[in-house]
Amino acid sequence: MIPPADPARLPPPPPRPPGPAWARLPDDQLLEVRMCDLGVTLDRPWLQKRIAQVFQELADRGIVFRPHFWVADDWFTPDGVPGIAIPFYLTHPRLERLERNQLFEVEGGTPSWFMRILRHEVGHAIDNAYELRLRADRQKLFGPSSQPYPDYYTPRPYSRSFVLHLDSWYAQSHPDEDFAETFAVWLHPRRDWRRRYEDWPALRKLDYMDALMRELAGREPVVRTRRVVDPLHRIRRTLRQHYARKAKHYGLEYPNFYDSDLRRLFSDAPEHAANIPASRFLARVRRDVRRIVSDWTGVYQYTIDQVLQEMSDRCDELNLRLASPDDSAKADFMVVLTMHTMNYLHSGRHMVAL
Repeated sequence: MIPPADPARLPPPPPRPPGPAWARLPDDQLLEVRMCDLGVTLDRPWLQKRIAQVFQELADRGIVFRPHFWVADDWFTPDGVPGIAIPFYLTHPRLERLERNQLFEVEGGTPSWFMRILRHEVGHAIDNAYELRLRADRQKLFGPSSQPYPDYYTPRPYSRSFVLHLDSWYAQSHPDEDFAETFAVWLHPRRDWRRRYEDWPALRKLDYMDALMRELAGREPVVRTRRVVDPLHRIRRTLRQHYARKAKHYGLEYPNFYDSDLRRLFSDAPEHAANIPASRFLARVRRDVRRIVSDWTGVYQYTIDQVLQEMSDRCDELNLRLASPDDSAKADFMVVLTMHTMNYLHSGRHMVAL
């Protein structure tokens, strides 16, 4: 008979990995988790540091208003609410990885990017807190808030009537976004906006914002509700359903007129028949090209990826193969992709999803 093991001599059980159980799931299983079951909060030190930073920026300007925050499915500030929703994926590193795997980027995932968005959202929140959209001078300069929000907008990259803060010339999308973008530029502690926007019509808006915020310095907000809208714990969609909706929203269709450029970049000539297919080459450089062109144009990586997929599919249909060294082919392809993107922007045929 084997004597029972002495509990004192048994090795201790391995420690359980810290954090929620869903953080250890592979993507395919994590996508089946309902958003309301994530149980995440804004207590991540990285987030708290950024929030404290914007509070200090407001204090340095003499503004006593402080927005409240909650976790939601995306960035937004609801009408009439002096508070800001922060997307769930920023609350945990595992959710950031999932976001990047699904949409190729994490909006607000770096300190500088987070602060750009946060200052913009604070602009909306302070607009609500002091009911600034009711002011006639604000409406005259920025336009009426009652103007309907479009699903998409067509930016004019050459316009100097709007500040440049978030990507995709976001100030041009709606009068309220113009106000929030102008506020964000004004609030940034290390931006010399007078010099940056000298001789721009947008300087009138910045001067107005400066005078308006000086007027509000030390004043308590008019609207003090702590209401939250669509918090994460009430959203019963799975993460898979959430990302399917986002993919549909940002997956814009591009006209199929790539053939001449693709034939110039690649070849179906017999002497190149032994080279790798152009589609395989594009798959190899896809991530890097997508990121670089997004940085150049301000267009969402997901949208650019749809163009890349169309081009890759068309290369297969045309039986195109690599006809030049990898480095030069990659550089030439990025130029072509950027050219098509900017043609849409400047011609007005390109629409940016809100």
